[in-house]
Amino acid sequence: MFRGQYNYTVDAKGRVSIPAKLRKHLSAEANETFVMTQGTAVCIDLYPLDQWQKFEEKLLQLNPFQPDQAKFIRMILQHASEDSFDSQSRILIPQKLLSYAKIEKEVIVLGALKKIEIWNPKIYEDYLNNSSESYEDIAAKVMAQ
Repeated sequence: MFRGQYNYTVDAKGRVSIPAKLRKHLSAEANETFVMTQGTAVCIDLYPLDQWQKFEEKLLQLNPFQPDQAKFIRMILQHASEDSFDSQSRILIPQKLLSYAKIEKEVIVLGALKKIEIWNPKIYEDYLNNSSESYEDIAAKVMAQ
C-alpha cells in the first residue's frame, strides 16, 4: 500500500521520480510499470500495472450503452498512458496529463493506498483548504460506514 507525501519536480522532458519509499511497495507483477490517467480530482493517478489490470476488470463490468458509464470509460481512458521506470526510477508523464493537472515544475507525489497521485502543490493545498467540512467531520462520516 502506498502512503506518504513527497515533494519533487518534473524535469523539462516531463519525467518525475517515484520515491524509494513508494517503489518498495510495488509488486513483482507490476513489472516496474505504471498506467497513468487523469484523476477524479485535478491530479494524475498512477496505477501499478497489476492494480490497473484489476481496475480495468471493473471498467469491463460497466455498460457502455449507459451514458454516464460510457462517458466515464471514455474520460478515464482518453489520456491513459503506460510507462516503465527509466534507469533513475523516473516515469515519463505525457504533456496532456501534465496540462490536465496544471503541473509545471513542482509536484506532490502522494501515496493513496493502491495508487499514487501526482498533484500541483498549490492545487492540492487549495483542495485541502477549500473543503466545507473539517477533517474530523469527514472522518466521522466516512469511517462510520
